Amino acid sequence: MPRYLTLAATMTMTLSLHLAGQTTTPADAKDIGRESSSLRIVGRTVSRERSAFDGAIYAEPTGTRMIDASGRRVSDDNGRTWQTVTPKPDFGAGLPYGYRRDPVTAAVDSKNGWLVAIVNALDTPGLDPKIEEPPVALKTYYLRYRVSKDGGRSWLFEEPIIQAGDYTTRHPLEDLWVGKNSIFLGDAGSIPIVTRAGKILVPAQMTLVGPGGQLTNPGGGWTYTDVVMLIGTWTDSGRITWKASRRIQGDPKRSTRGMIEPTLAEMPDGRILAVMRGSNGGKLDGEYRLPSYRWFSVSGDGGETWTTPEPWGYGDGKPFFSPSSMSTLFRHSTGRYFWMGNVSESNCQGNSPRWPLVIGEVDPKGLRLVRSSVLVVDTERPEDRHEGRLDLSHFTLVEDRKTKEIVMSVPRAHGGYKTWEYATVRVALK
Repeated sequence: MPRYLTLAATMTMTLSLHLAGQTTTPADAKDIGRESSSLRIVGRTVSRERSAFDGAIYAEPTGTRMIDASGRRVSDDNGRTWQTVTPKPDFGAGLPYGYRRDPVTAAVDSKNGWLVAIVNALDTPGLDPKIEEPPVALKTYYLRYRVSKDGGRSWLFEEPIIQAGDYTTRHPLEDLWVGKNSIFLGDAGSIPIVTRAGKILVPAQMTLVGPGGQLTNPGGGWTYTDVVMLIGTWTDSGRITWKASRRIQGDPKRSTRGMIEPTLAEMPDGRILAVMRGSNGGKLDGEYRLPSYRWFSVSGDGGETWTTPEPWGYGDGKPFFSPSSMSTLFRHSTGRYFWMGNVSESNCQGNSPRWPLVIGEVDPKGLRLVRSSVLVVDTERPEDRHEGRLDLSHFTLVEDRKTKEIVMSVPRAHGGYKTWEYATVRVALK
């Protein structure tokens, strides 16, 4: 058990001074500590138990009912207490051995109150369900969606996402042939958004088919993907008519894994910002010479077309270093925008180091991170070094409708994801 966990660890506490990370904060990010120009930490709990807010969203446009993407954890009192329920119907029940239905993220449409959940799916007979990220998934992942009109108390259906037109379950989108390549959501940050025009945008990633009809990896990294946005329009029955955006294609000479795990926010002027994970390393960059940037692209037409991705950074135009890890864009009810992810003081090596974990405000006009707003949420501490490599990723966040605080659920993984404890951090806006 980590030395800093005690019986009091599950009580809310203010963040200790060493979390300001004087030796680990990004060298070019000023005023990082317990508060920044935009944010301040008001509470933190650490527990061996998974945070009650992990993966939670509000299931209805108003009120205090919360649910996770799977529909199996529900709270009707703003997250104070939770119960485990069986979804009605339970779409995962009775599937053939080896098939998978893994709900990743969900969103509620504030106009009609309907809830949509996006599901990573595999139809792979005999595949051991204990294998995480099986290699065959790069050829066989496809997406399904579920809809609820009653806050997740029941679900109308679950069905594959298939583009309107001459498409099928085996060829659901342009450039996608299930069995040759795949489409999937990479992590919890790839949250659907509903635009002011009423369109549902699902940020996804797609593996590539080469000239010979086989899976291809032009960057030589662990995987290689393009980003594609799925654009949905509601029908009266609650189903969604789908189309796909033009792909956001990276340059394998700049990011050896292409563009990964997009996260979205619609700005007041209607532009949509996508921030994406990239990577260095792999067969073409064995010495990690490529800069480990975060990448961004912008759409001015509702998500159908996107600018060529470029390194993302601060308002002065300078990019920052960031490992190959998920991140999340987040719109607060005040209309302010925030980004949460890993920022490093020096060039990273592929996925590492996945600390510090920070949150900062995004300028809605310049579409960049406000340097003075960046706040360390968590980072490596001396105690962590005895537990093996620290990874701060796979987090989720939600705005508490009562307090307006941002509640962050952060798994603290050690030793290559062999052991965990879980932090819940509350941040107030300034």
